[in-house]
Amino acid sequence: MKVLTRGTAKIKSLTDRKDKKSLQLCGQDIYVLGMMIALISFLGFLVENLWLALTKGYINNRNMNAPFLLGYGMLVVAMYFMFGTPEEISLPRRMRKKETRYRRYAVYFLWAMLFVCIGEIVLGTVVEKLCGIEYWNYSRIPLHITKYTSIPTSAAFASMITLFMGRFFHPILRFLSKIDERVLKVLGVTLCLIMLWDFVVSFAVMIRKKSFYLKWKILLR
Repeated sequence: MKVLTRGTAKIKSLTDRKDKKSLQLCGQDIYVLGMMIALISFLGFLVENLWLALTKGYINNRNMNAPFLLGYGMLVVAMYFMFGTPEEISLPRRMRKKETRYRRYAVYFLWAMLFVCIGEIVLGTVVEKLCGIEYWNYSRIPLHITKYTSIPTSAAFASMITLFMGRFFHPILRFLSKIDERVLKVLGVTLCLIMLWDFVVSFAVMIRKKSFYLKWKILLR
């Protein structure tokens, strides 16, 4: 399996499967990629429910049947394909002379923050148009940009993305790449099919009923 190293335009190997041809996307084994998307989507589900637990005292299914929020996985992996990780990102010309790790992380954080802002506005607007509901509303938060995004929330998400990409992304890739190839294929394909099926079915319900898809809710206080 090969991984494209952004910024240096080099390809480096994370596994010893040189004698086997695997399906790849932008230099990445698609089955490892599927597993990574599933993992990040699951973490997104946990993060949102943690926020609900702390702020509202309950958790719920987050409009899905399975514990995966596909948008998180797609967003983070898209960030990887476009910018790599904080250690690999290319700095603007003016910053290259004084290139430091801090500057790399700062630039990556800003790109992640922009990605989150755009993603939230697009997703929130589309859901409102199709389902007739407000997926969320940040109007009460200072420095909000439309009701679907704000500087504080985007900065929080961007911080988590930057930390994850800087500290955990490559170690997780290396761990996943060590899984038996047949097991990896089954898990990767199965999880991706489950997430896609669940995304389509859940949003179909929301579009038809014009309301949130609340399947379960657990009160914590």
